[in-house]
Amino acid sequence: MQTSGEGPPNQEGAGVADDEEVERVLDALDAVERIADPEARSRAQVQITAATRERAARWTAERAELANQMKAEGESVRGIAKRLGVKPSTVQDLLRGYKGSGKDRPRVEQEEA
Repeated sequence: MQTSGEGPPNQEGAGVADDEEVERVLDALDAVERIADPEARSRAQVQITAATRERAARWTAERAELANQMKAEGESVRGIAKRLGVKPSTVQDLLRGYKGSGKDRPRVEQEEA
């Protein structure tokens, strides 16, 4: 994993500590994949998957709130994407409150000229 060591603006030193926490989580996931007993590994994977699903919705709502706050403060979609480490299309989805998969994304109505 490549880390820059830079935190978001106005949060001195936050990036390094955050990167270390992310590395610890990824190391723990790697350790689960190394569990020798397939049944024990499967049980651990089920627990992690369930916990991840529960958190994903909260984390998405948190990102959406942050993206809306940044937009209200005048930040561009690209600027928000860079600061949050996501694609601009993800920021657009967050700002629109869209939560579905890409294949089910509603089409944007074209205005007639």
